[in-house]
Amino acid sequence: MDRIAEVTRVTKETDIYIKINLDGSGKSKIKTGIGFFDHMLEGFAKHGLFDLEVKVKGDLNVDCHHTIEDTGIVLGEVIRRALGDKSGIKRYGNFLLPMDETLVMCGVDLSGRPYYVSDLKFTNDRTGEMDNCMVDEFFYAISYSAMMNLHFVQMRGVNDHHIIEATFKAFAKALDMATTVDQRINGVLSTKGTI
Repeated sequence: MDRIAEVTRVTKETDIYIKINLDGSGKSKIKTGIGFFDHMLEGFAKHGLFDLEVKVKGDLNVDCHHTIEDTGIVLGEVIRRALGDKSGIKRYGNFLLPMDETLVMCGVDLSGRPYYVSDLKFTNDRTGEMDNCMVDEFFYAISYSAMMNLHFVQMRGVNDHHIIEATFKAFAKALDMATTVDQRINGVLSTKGTI
């Protein structure tokens, strides 16, 4: 069964379309109007081996907040929809990603219970045209929209670009692991019988 989903969400602040194939090859077509954010989403797709299409028109004349947060909401929703009933998936994923002086760990549980924890620390306010505070807003939105536990631990790091990029790539690798189908799993991986 194809694990593909697409969602369109239109508000007075943003117009967003996202399509994902969880069993892709890392192809992406991204346009959010924020160059650094596009670069991070391309890295997420490439390193998670997800095929990802993202088209966003946001009120960037205000700032980047609505565009990035709402993209997180929609990305979380397409992930949740693409997973379907979650039969056979490993459910848990984690990855420790080094990038030069930076080391970031990500843990994911596709539990159906949203929760977000992060201790990311930045030196500057912005990287490119993206406010660094939006990294937490983006991943918080994903965790609640996808109904997943999502944790980040910054073990080392000084360069904000490296910290953010390592975070996106660690999430990609952990999510790829959690969404992988294991033939040994009959139904869902839960003693409750549902996730």
